[in-house]
Amino acid sequence: MSDHYLFQNEKSCIGCQSCEVQCKTNKSLPQGPKPCQVITIGPRFIGNLPRASYIFISCHHCDIPWCVTACPTGAMRKRPEDGIVFIREEDCVGCKTCITACPWGAPQWNPESGKVVKCDYCMDRIDQGLKPACVTICTTQCLNFVPADQIPQVKRELYARFVAESETN
Repeated sequence: MSDHYLFQNEKSCIGCQSCEVQCKTNKSLPQGPKPCQVITIGPRFIGNLPRASYIFISCHHCDIPWCVTACPTGAMRKRPEDGIVFIREEDCVGCKTCITACPWGAPQWNPESGKVVKCDYCMDRIDQGLKPACVTICTTQCLNFVPADQIPQVKRELYARFVAESETN
């Protein structure tokens, strides 16, 4: 797993998909591939009102990424310094082996380039000290890019805010 993690506060997500659009714009992707996706769960009825939940999904940047192991050309790689799994596009031959190997569906086919694309946490931005594009555009600020060891603290803080808001309403 990467030393940083994209974390979603799903209670704040409104399913606007601005993260998906910003990701595709940042990577200049055509219609089709979605390195990150917002999945709609529901609707289900809560107190006779229909409600939906939205779950953000991107690459998990696995400790032992199957896509890297499966890639015959070495195009799929994992950075040793931070664990980000990425594709070196010039080495990709478009065989789609990584797509088949990934149990999460993170590698996506780009029909325009004839190569595979995937979430790489916007490495170009990370290397400049910036956050991933999806995090910067999130209208409700439900996406966070934090060090993996801070996830428990972030979850505790979100839960504490949720409880405090529930008690005042």
